[in-house]
Amino acid sequence: MTTLSIAEARNGLAEAINRVSYGGERVVFARRGKPVAALVSPEDLALLQRIEDGEDIRAARKSLREYERNPSNAITLDEYVRTRGARK
Repeated sequence: MTTLSIAEARNGLAEAINRVSYGGERVVFARRGKPVAALVSPEDLALLQRIEDGEDIRAARKSLREYERNPSNAITLDEYVRTRGARK
């Protein structure tokens, strides 16, 4: 994995893209030494999306099991929105 400052990225974006596209590298962009973004291949992005989708499916299944065990704990969407708005 390569880390580039924002200034380096600005001056060498084409090279960074080539490193990812042809070299299979992952490039991290940093501001003041802290990572702020990453450049990854389409294959890496697809893998990340599949992982995220799997986590979403597991969370949905868990929620459904909880509802089936105790439907009286369920709330409506309006109730949820009302409680989330109160936290802002």
